[in-house]
Amino acid sequence: MPLRFIGIDPNTGEGESPTVWTDTDRRELVFQGWKPGPELEARCAATQIPGHAIGIPDTEAVVRIPARMVPIIREACDAIERAHVG
Repeated sequence: MPLRFIGIDPNTGEGESPTVWTDTDRRELVFQGWKPGPELEARCAATQIPGHAIGIPDTEAVVRIPARMVPIIREACDAIERAHVG
């Protein structure tokens, strides 16, 4: 899986590094973020979404990404779209 680094939290500090990559072969965005506290994870798991089971499957995770990374996430979305135009 060839990953392309897109960006890292501009306010990242020692030991913290929310990061965004793209995998253009799989057409996926890849996020590294903070693990949620148990309360947030429980709220996400309990949220009812039409057509979906309640809970978080073992193959999925909740991560937190700071809003200041929106421009980096947009850049990643654009990179995936550009890679598959035509």
